[in-house]
Amino acid sequence: MKTLLTLFATFFKIGAFTFGGGYAMIPLIQREVSEKRKWITDDDIFEIIAIAESTPGPIAINSATFVGYKVAGFWGSFFSTLGVVLPSFVIIIAISFVLAEFESLKAVQYAFNGIRAGVLALVVKAWWSMYKKCPKNVFSYILAAASFVVAAFLGVNVLLVVVGCAVAGLTYSLIAARRADK
Repeated sequence: MKTLLTLFATFFKIGAFTFGGGYAMIPLIQREVSEKRKWITDDDIFEIIAIAESTPGPIAINSATFVGYKVAGFWGSFFSTLGVVLPSFVIIIAISFVLAEFESLKAVQYAFNGIRAGVLALVVKAWWSMYKKCPKNVFSYILAAASFVVAAFLGVNVLLVVVGCAVAGLTYSLIAARRADK
């Protein structure tokens, strides 16, 4: 029971104090569950993010669910997911009542601009952490660049990009393994 409460409290804290969505939460999830609590390894984080990114739903919720399941099974995933979702739900309900009254204030607009800048920094940090774990070869660089171009500039659905990258990575690995066997 203590583990379940710790999972809930950990993900509640992550959900409550991270603005900007799932990608902004990745560094906090990594620090809390890998570095601080040692529930999983950094390599596990990388794999969880890859899986969470390619499954339907928000990456933060999927990550919390996977971590919770790995630590404490079904109930671990339930409490982790509840913990990461509950703060956003409460905050959105509260904001919906007062935002209309304050959205025209310059201070509020400036605060949201500052939050956006902070979120960008967190997303870049998550990108850098993932980059350090990725294979460093020409194929990976080309695939990453192509993925960025088709998702950012050509408007291709991100799910299709992820599936395409998975197929390309599998094909590349099979070809490389076949060449190594010769």
